Amino acid sequence: MKLKSFIGGASIGSLGGLIGLGGAEFRLPFLVGVLKIDTLHAVMLNIIISLVTVFFALIFRGIDESIYSNFYIVANLLAGTLIGAYIGANKASSIDKQKLNGYIFILLVFLSFVLFSHLFFDFKSEVLLPLPIQIVLGFLLGVGIGMISSLLGVAGGELLIPTIVLLYSVDIKTAGTLSLLISFPTLLVGIYKYNKTKRLQEVFGFKEIIIYMAIGSIIGAFIGALAYGIVDALYLEALLGVILLISAYKLFSKKKA
Repeated sequence: MKLKSFIGGASIGSLGGLIGLGGAEFRLPFLVGVLKIDTLHAVMLNIIISLVTVFFALIFRGIDESIYSNFYIVANLLAGTLIGAYIGANKASSIDKQKLNGYIFILLVFLSFVLFSHLFFDFKSEVLLPLPIQIVLGFLLGVGIGMISSLLGVAGGELLIPTIVLLYSVDIKTAGTLSLLISFPTLLVGIYKYNKTKRLQEVFGFKEIIIYMAIGSIIGAFIGALAYGIVDALYLEALLGVILLISAYKLFSKKKA
């Protein structure tokens, strides 16, 4: 179990670091399919490991002046993601397992198409919307992303980065760091809500998985970041989108049935 957790964390972390995501959307099928962990427990474990990964990703990236000048974006989206994360964690804790598996199946399929769409859509925007529209759309989109974050236990970068680029006309590198700043408190809210419902205590028995997957994820993310530019991340994202789609079908469609 220790070796599987470490190798899984390192592999997923490497892919995440390579394409600029946390890799949590791939970690969830690994936790359920390979480590045979119950869906809700896997979601909570995913949130904890995602939190660690995002924290170290922020350390690796650092904060520069461009982040300070765009901090209003973090505040705008956070207003929505924090609410969404609270709602999502509450929903996941209260619904039965079959419905939870159904929701997760749909969300994983959706995220796989988001990854695959990068082949056909270049996330760049030179259109700057009026500030009031930005604020309203940012809040509403934030609520949706926050709900997905808590339901899947993901940082949400695959949705936050395109949102930041398209809605606020920010370059993709800055958007990546801003998404991490948004993800960190969003994940904390998810953990807080799961803890408040007394469900988080149920994963304390998986301490070894948390430790070894977290260590593997940190090392993998660092390796992936070093390999960035060597491998064509665009086509890798499309491949991972297909893999995620197949994994979601094999794991969660069966559980849904």
